[in-house]
Amino acid sequence: MPITWKAHKRAQKDVDAKWTKKHGKNHFGYKLHASIDKRHKLVRKVIITNAAVSDSVVFEALLDPNNTSRDVYADRGYPSAEREATLTAAGWRVQIQRKGSANKPISETQKQRNRRIATPRARVEHVFGAMRHMGGKLVRRMGIVRATFALQLKTASYNLQRLVYLKERGIEAF
Repeated sequence: MPITWKAHKRAQKDVDAKWTKKHGKNHFGYKLHASIDKRHKLVRKVIITNAAVSDSVVFEALLDPNNTSRDVYADRGYPSAEREATLTAAGWRVQIQRKGSANKPISETQKQRNRRIATPRARVEHVFGAMRHMGGKLVRRMGIVRATFALQLKTASYNLQRLVYLKERGIEAF
């Protein structure tokens, strides 16, 4: 923040938020990173960061050691030999999709593996679709503390709504 800014101007600027580019569009603000229970579609853990932070940076922090399922599903943005070795050593079953490069595309076997992993991962995307119906992940707040609070409230209200749904159908979530 420039020293020349007066207190009034500083109060009008969100200095915690950052810019990022996604699918060719610029976005300013914060990002919700979530760990979601595949079986019941409940959000287990969230981390809020500025928009410039990559999902892979907070990946390990989202893992819940109390989770009874040891499977870790992730898309093509997360693979690395080091990450897979660390997760395997910690007792996780790694289900991270493979990605190719311009000079070395993935094999047919890897494509089949990616399709197999995509099916359970789709259940996670349903959570974000449901949150979109609740107003989406967009919050208009100044500062990461306020944005975190607002997004955690949205996540908690989603989980409550989901628990009611599961209870109505006689499904035991815990």
